Amino acid sequence: MPSSPARPDPDQLRLLALIDRFGSLARAAQALGLTPAAVTQQVARAERDWGVPLVRRGPRGASLTVAGALLAEHGRRIEQEADEAAERLAALLGHLALRLRVGAFQAAALHLLPPALTALRHRHPEADVSVEDVASARGMAEIAEGRLDLAVIATWAAPPEPLPGVAVHPLLHDPMVVVLPDDHPAAIGSDPDTPLRLDELRDEAWVAIVAGHAAREQFDLAAAGAGFTPRIRFQTASYDVAQALVGTGIGVALVSRLALTHVPGTTHRALAHPQLHRRLYATTAAETSLTPLVDVFLTLIQDVAAEIAGAWTAAD
Repeated sequence: MPSSPARPDPDQLRLLALIDRFGSLARAAQALGLTPAAVTQQVARAERDWGVPLVRRGPRGASLTVAGALLAEHGRRIEQEADEAAERLAALLGHLALRLRVGAFQAAALHLLPPALTALRHRHPEADVSVEDVASARGMAEIAEGRLDLAVIATWAAPPEPLPGVAVHPLLHDPMVVVLPDDHPAAIGSDPDTPLRLDELRDEAWVAIVAGHAAREQFDLAAAGAGFTPRIRFQTASYDVAQALVGTGIGVALVSRLALTHVPGTTHRALAHPQLHRRLYATTAAETSLTPLVDVFLTLIQDVAAEIAGAWTAAD
């Protein structure tokens, strides 16, 4: 029983399809960016591999044998698939060039993103931008899993440990401040520029972030260090809700400076000791992105963070 021919070489199949299309080894060579001698060698090799004649050479050019024509049919399919792949990749890259998927927690979405997004729209009005509300604990995972292009996250303790394939870019040192009812004795009887010590507030009722959150852990540890256990009157996951409740006189709250909403009926003071803070970071894919707007937006959001930090320094 005769042995089966070797597995087809896709390049040989494409070459035969081009010879059939052009009827010429020279024109097939030109289409492939090869010399006629190189194409002649490839044809000879293909005929050795297959063990049958594939190309007839004549004074008017070249034509295919029955075996060559059969293989050329498959070569044409390879050409069609290659062309379609090139078209689809070009379409994908064109789409990615305009796409930007951003995630951020609430305070960042309210105060960091809008100026950066406005600047991006001026530079790239055709940009296809989407923004999602993403908790800091999920931000890096959304990047690692490819669902977001850039995520803004916050940490209240050590810097974040990057997940594989994720890069972390520092943005902002965001100090915690005490939000008080505007008729609170500490608000009325002291210079508004004078920071408060946490132990001065040991007897207050507190509106605190819910237990289990990193911000609550930071607060509980700081209160313990100041020698008291805070009396929690209300718990919430939102700094906005905390400030609204302070405005009713229900208690006092620790809120990040970035998240201040200046609710009527409230004021705020810096903390003298301990000087609590959170840090904000932008996270992106560590490898070169197919979405060029990521680098553009990263620069813009870093500029916004620098402007905010500068404004805080000037106000202090």
